[in-house]
Amino acid sequence: MNASYDKNAAIVVLPPVSSGRLEDAGLRTWLAQSDLALETGPEELLAKVLKELGLPIPGQGLAALRMWGQTGDRPTKWIAAADPVYLEPRLDHLCLHSLRRVGIQPGHFRALIDHLQATLAKDDQFGFTRLGSYGYLSAKNGIATASIPAYVVDQQKPDEYLPSGDDTATHRNLLSEIEMALHEHDVNLEREANGELPVNSLWLWGGGNAPEKITRVQPPLFSDDALLTGCWYSATAVAEPWLGSISACIEASVAGFVAEIPQVDDSPELLEDCLRELRGALRRGRLSSLTLLFRDGLRAHVSKSHALRVWRRSSRLLEAPKRS
Repeated sequence: MNASYDKNAAIVVLPPVSSGRLEDAGLRTWLAQSDLALETGPEELLAKVLKELGLPIPGQGLAALRMWGQTGDRPTKWIAAADPVYLEPRLDHLCLHSLRRVGIQPGHFRALIDHLQATLAKDDQFGFTRLGSYGYLSAKNGIATASIPAYVVDQQKPDEYLPSGDDTATHRNLLSEIEMALHEHDVNLEREANGELPVNSLWLWGGGNAPEKITRVQPPLFSDDALLTGCWYSATAVAEPWLGSISACIEASVAGFVAEIPQVDDSPELLEDCLRELRGALRRGRLSSLTLLFRDGLRAHVSKSHALRVWRRSSRLLEAPKRS
């Protein structure tokens, strides 16, 4: 671990804060006085958190870590994530739509994965399975896959995020077979009839084997994110589900911690409640500093001394866009 890591600091993943979502003027001023910046470029959540902690980011095996986080057991096979997406044909390119946020009925996803297992896994080279809302591909021999999940590529052209190099033919061929198998499946016909996006492809990413379990000092984690949880399990570190509030996380930890507010609740009310509790913990010295990672790409590093920046009253990053 990075020797400069502050054991009394907290890293918190929060709902979006820009575009005027923060109505509390006091909280806006508090954040404006912090080191506030808009991060650029796509990045997976685990990579962001590990970078803040000064810990190494796994180069492969992210899907196996995610499965580890779901089951509590280290996978022993080569695993890739196989997440449902809709590839929208546009005039001169495809646009990827991650279906993570809109969700898929469990019965629908089960039917699609079972269909792929029945039609494409006959030679035992590949296997398809579902754990909750996540899909997985196992392979007798590993294949090239994308390195980042579909939600990072959402609303973008997927081409530049696909694996490249000489060892990609198997990936392309398998993806083509998957898309043909999903075409006009009953589930997709039903989804389209209901005005929902069909699942016309899978995003294969994070392929590899799970790392060996080690013991590493890390702050306690409070999160429902399976990949974060799997990373903490692999380091024999404390990982608990999101406890429902920042105050509960503070109560359950003796020093700093990492907390991830579930993405299913992006309400401004929850955002403001969390920020008030964090501000209070910082002011009374319970926490030495805060790193706030907002889901719209803003990052704030806050220390108690930032309150002395009395000349900073606002930030364009927090304001609602002006109407023309």
